[in-house]
Amino acid sequence: MAKKNAKKSTKNKYDSVVNKYQHTQKMVTSETCIACKTQCSRGLEYIERMSIPGAVGKGVACHLTKGRGHK
Repeated sequence: MAKKNAKKSTKNKYDSVVNKYQHTQKMVTSETCIACKTQCSRGLEYIERMSIPGAVGKGVACHLTKGRGHK
């Protein structure tokens, strides 16, 4: 009785173009996004969410601080 080799097909969370460098980006707060000279759409959305009184956030990944991924 031979067992079949079942390979697990799991998707890597860094496969998409958007998340390619997310693991190397610095997390910044809304104050940093407000002071940024080149505000991105992700940062603007985060500023809107954090402008609501009582909102709690953990930061957003800044595209200006991305590094090179490993090959």
